Amino acid sequence: MDLQELTIHGRRMTYRTAGSGPVILLIHGMAGSATTWKQVMPALSRDFTVIAPDLLGHGRSDKAPGDYSLGAFASTLRDLLVVLGHEHASVVGQSLGGGVAMQLAYQYPERCDRLVLVGSGGLGRDVNPVLRLLTLPGSELVLRLACAAPIRGSIERLADLASRAGRHPAPVVGELWRSYASLADDATRKAFVRTLRAVIDTRGQAVSAANRLHLAAEMPTLIIWGDSDPIIPVDHAHEAHAAIPGSQLEIFEGVGHYPHCEAPERFVELLSEFIESTVPARITVSSRHVLGGAGR
Repeated sequence: MDLQELTIHGRRMTYRTAGSGPVILLIHGMAGSATTWKQVMPALSRDFTVIAPDLLGHGRSDKAPGDYSLGAFASTLRDLLVVLGHEHASVVGQSLGGGVAMQLAYQYPERCDRLVLVGSGGLGRDVNPVLRLLTLPGSELVLRLACAAPIRGSIERLADLASRAGRHPAPVVGELWRSYASLADDATRKAFVRTLRAVIDTRGQAVSAANRLHLAAEMPTLIIWGDSDPIIPVDHAHEAHAAIPGSQLEIFEGVGHYPHCEAPERFVELLSEFIESTVPARITVSSRHVLGGAGR
């Protein structure tokens, strides 16, 4: 699963891929990268073709100024599938990636076999207050100071001492550290702030799919959430499940914002069973009822 790259509309995009069979597109969250899926990709690739991109502005993909909206991310992922020769995929999105996945399913339903939302954004206002504060003017300076080398070094030394004392961090700690450390890079930090402000403001999440969730009834949909999620409350999972007829809901007890990292074996088993037990959607935009009902 070596990192590969290609150029889409003049911008370099990196991704990891492995396996063969039905295609799964894995979309990471804000300040994340394809690396977040490393614990589940090997097992999934035994039965599926797995593609995990670094979204533009993230990981090793280009971070030039530009459009970091959900719609722009969705369009780029559609183009990625086309370039790689895949007509459609089961789309799995975590956190910000969940919002991107829903946007992809809305804009290009013919490309989406199934929709899987993991601790997803875009389903309600509530979000961790820290993210709301980071949308304020001047947050770039605060982040630059918070991610400066001396502070990172102090954290690394504390972690090393804990490791020597036999206290090994949980997988989620490594995920949080990678996200935090990535913001030490100026270009990545600027892209993070642009992305953050595209979906969150001082009142909470500013983008919502609530008025279009009824459309997901036409597509097999699985919602996965940790009941101890400190970033986006589990209430959003229950509300989305109620709003999407026929959707499946799985709550991971004692798990936070990264079910695929905190309970990878259960995640793989659940996702594999969901894909194998459902019939892929075959939807075209013209066949949808975009007026009336909940869509008004």
